[in-house]
Amino acid sequence: MTSLSVFHFTSLIIPFLNSNLAGKTIFITGGSRGIGRSIALRCARDGAKIVIAAKTTEPHSKLPGTIYSVASEIENVGGKALPCAVDVRFEDQVRDAVERSVKAFGGIDILVNNASAISLTNTTSTEMKVYDLLMDINARGTFLW
Repeated sequence: MTSLSVFHFTSLIIPFLNSNLAGKTIFITGGSRGIGRSIALRCARDGAKIVIAAKTTEPHSKLPGTIYSVASEIENVGGKALPCAVDVRFEDQVRDAVERSVKAFGGIDILVNNASAISLTNTTSTEMKVYDLLMDINARGTFLW
């Protein structure tokens, strides 16, 4: 991350985390690990109800965390969690997760659209199937919201 992007990230997230989140429903894509998991746990500690929306339903040998393990962590800190298996590339899965969230928590107050994909290859070395995946997750996945 460049210093500009770190500044941009912190200037957006710090005021958000200083808000009163008690009773708010926060829908977090890509919430089963990394930044999404950290945001989920912090918001849960502040009294928010958390929807963990991610593809990871089974443990991965190299990448810890599933929607269920994070939901359990949220409940262990006193929060309420709804794990939803969602691939943000697919409209029906997004719609179903939103409907489940509304049914479980009465609505969605905040969306943290954290799901993303990256390829560390240079442009000329990037295969089209990788490019398509990046666009499906990063562009289409954002557009569906």
